[in-house]
Order: sequence, then C-alpha cells, then structure tokens
Amino acid sequence: MIKTFFYLLAAGLLAVPALAQDIEVNRSTLGMFQPLPEAAENPKNPGSKAKIELGRKLYYDTRLSKDRTVSCQTCHDLSSFGDHGTPTSEGIGGQLGGRNAPTVYNAAIHISQFWDGREPDVERQAMGPPLAGPEMGMPSPEYVEKVLKSIPGYVELFKKSFPNDEQPVTFANMGNAIGAFERNLLTPSRFDQFLEGKEDALTNDEKKGLNTFISVGCTTCHNGAGVGGHLYQKVGLVEPWPGIKDKGRSEVTGNKAEEYFFKVPSLRNISETGPYFHDGSVADLAVMVKQMAKYQLGRELSQEDTESIVTFLKSLKGEIDEAYIKEPELPADGPNTPK
Repeated sequence: MIKTFFYLLAAGLLAVPALAQDIEVNRSTLGMFQPLPEAAENPKNPGSKAKIELGRKLYYDTRLSKDRTVSCQTCHDLSSFGDHGTPTSEGIGGQLGGRNAPTVYNAAIHISQFWDGREPDVERQAMGPPLAGPEMGMPSPEYVEKVLKSIPGYVELFKKSFPNDEQPVTFANMGNAIGAFERNLLTPSRFDQFLEGKEDALTNDEKKGLNTFISVGCTTCHNGAGVGGHLYQKVGLVEPWPGIKDKGRSEVTGNKAEEYFFKVPSLRNISETGPYFHDGSVADLAVMVKQMAKYQLGRELSQEDTESIVTFLKSLKGEIDEAYIKEPELPADGPNTPK
C-alpha cells in the first residue's frame, strides 16, 4: 500500500492538498503601534486601593444624578465594553445627549477626553456629566458635595482615599476617585501578544487584514497603544463628509481652522462598540470602514479589502476583568441625604 502511494505520488497521479501559506507581517511597519500598558497612571493622581474602591462605587452610584436614576455606568456599561450601544445616551427625564457616548475602556491613555477634547484627562472628564443638564443634571459642584457629605459611608471612604486633605469630600476628589478607577479599565487583546512577538496570536486572515489596514493608510490616524485616540483629525479630510453639522473642536477652541475636527477614536474593542461616528449615525462597522477610506483617505475600498480590515479589527477585542468591574455595594443614605 505504501509503495503504491509513493509510486502514484512520484508519477503525478495523486493530488496532494496544498498547504496554506502563512501570511507575514513586516514587523518594521509595526513601530507605529505599542502594546497597552498595565495601567494608565497619572502622577498628579496616584492610585491607591482605597481611592480605586471609592471610584468604583461612585461610578455605579445613581445618587450623582438629580433624580437618582443615572450613573456613569448607565451610559458607559462596563459589562458591555464601556458604551451605551445606541446613537446617543439617555439622561435624566429621558433627555438625549448630543453625541455618541464613547467607551471608557482604554480612554485614560488618550490625548484628551470627549469627542472635542475639551478635558485633558479622565479625572476632569468625570466631573462633566454630573453637571450636564441632559445627562445627570446636578445643579452645581456644591450640591454634589452636599449629597456626598450626607452619606456617612462616603465621608469615611473619602477620608481613607485622601488622608492628607483637610476637606477630603470635594467635587474635584470625586473626579479623582472615578479617574483612579478608570485608569485600570484596560483591555489587552491578542493584538498586544502579536506586537510582543507571538506570531500565532493572530490568524492568517487577521494578519492579512492588518497588512491591508497598514497599506491603505488607516495608520495615519489610528496608531499608538490605543490604535487611535492620540490626535485630532478633520472629518472629511479629503472629501467633505455629507451632512455634517457638528463643528467639533472649533466650538471649544474658537479656532475656525479646527472646524469639523474631532479626537480620533480608538479602535480597541471597535467590533463591540457600535454604532459609530460622533453622532452614532453609522451602525455597521464595514460601512464605517468604507466611509473612512473614502472621505479621509480618498480611497474606494473593494468589498474584499473592507472585509479583510474588519477581520483585523475584530482582533482588537480585548479582555474585560470581570472581578474589577463587579458592581459594588454602595453606602446607605444618611438621614439628610436628598431624595
């Protein structure tokens, strides 16, 4: 039997399936990326166990909203990759926000916070929604402090978290605690393993998609550890984006030259965080890829190239630390806590 097999093989009468050829990625092209850090530390707000635990509780606490119905978790669901899954989020009284709620995962490594970059870090970002009328609707920082000071458990937690502060229960320290918690919301993926040298961390199809992603020019904006999130770019850079009205960063800076500029979103977990765009107007990731190529790069992508890039993007889905995001037990109301 064995002799017959080799005879037929030698005679060319036996077909042998071709082995799939490994796709190679030129590692010299990967210098524009970096693996995620273990934590996104802020020297001005060093984390501690007590501060992170306080931040976790505050993140989940609806008492930071005027009608006690909305928390950070409401619009940035940590069990669902840190966003809301709708074009815009619903705040108190059913009011809708003006822009899509971006994911909080990996946000601490970004150049700034919010689509228009109006806050420099997650600590300052955390101070925005409680005072935003359509979101959490608190009337003032002082009112937030009043609520927190009326909850005995929080008074103790703030003292432990900020032991050197004469008055630890402050609006700013609320932001510092939530920021400390968010700085550990990082989601490493197989892509990080690949960047660190593990060749088989990505499949052949994912490597092919990565090569396409690089060759098409997506890395002009989507680079660094976040695969985005590190610079501002004009929407409609090569061709005007149809129907856009939001002027983005120029409304913060007053600079007309920055009209329609937005922070480039991170592509980490992008397959899990639709709908896309600053207004959540694009539901399908493949459509988003084709539109980005057209209006930002002046490229008309084939269906094959589009699907290939999407295949790579799915490899950026990271791991959520379920223990870290577990909903905590919150301190009980005090006798004077506003209802």
